[in-house]
Amino acid sequence: MAGPQTVQLDAPQSQAYRQIQEFYGGRCAERSGVPLLQHIDEGFWLLDQLQASGDARAAYCLHPLFQADADLLHCAGQPELLRAIPRRVLLLCLEYRHIANRSLAHGELAGPESIVLSPLAEVNDMLRADKLQNRKDFEKHHRGTHPGSARLARYFGLWLARLGIDEARYQALRAGLEEGVVVELMAPYRLPR
Repeated sequence: MAGPQTVQLDAPQSQAYRQIQEFYGGRCAERSGVPLLQHIDEGFWLLDQLQASGDARAAYCLHPLFQADADLLHCAGQPELLRAIPRRVLLLCLEYRHIANRSLAHGELAGPESIVLSPLAEVNDMLRADKLQNRKDFEKHHRGTHPGSARLARYFGLWLARLGIDEARYQALRAGLEEGVVVELMAPYRLPR
């Protein structure tokens, strides 16, 4: 094992990371026990590998704030939070929610062509990072033990096919994730007194 992958965040991405840290706290996924923040850490590394934009990286970090209806409703009532998010990043978060929630794992997908992608390339990069990371976690923690294991395996296969990620690319990226990911934040900028 070569050691953890390091991801360095610029100031806007660091700000987004601090927001999601506060939102998640120390919560973990119910079934696997994996810290929820690990999904964001690994997503940042995947977005680096995909050469995604800084706005896509910040939006990926914040997408959990808006994805579930209850979280969207909560955030809609938080004007300070919304003002702190750059408009383009907020746009990407909401478009991600729109596209991702159209084709959820509990629904039935006919084939890759039935998955609607975003007209925004940055959102599709976010979807790539999300589905790559989720498939890795599914295979590591749930394959063969989850009641919907076969359906979930098909779901991830269809999404990755639609997003143009073949099996060889997935395996290479998964191997990188297995090394671990360390996120380095930029210190908040403070005006001199």
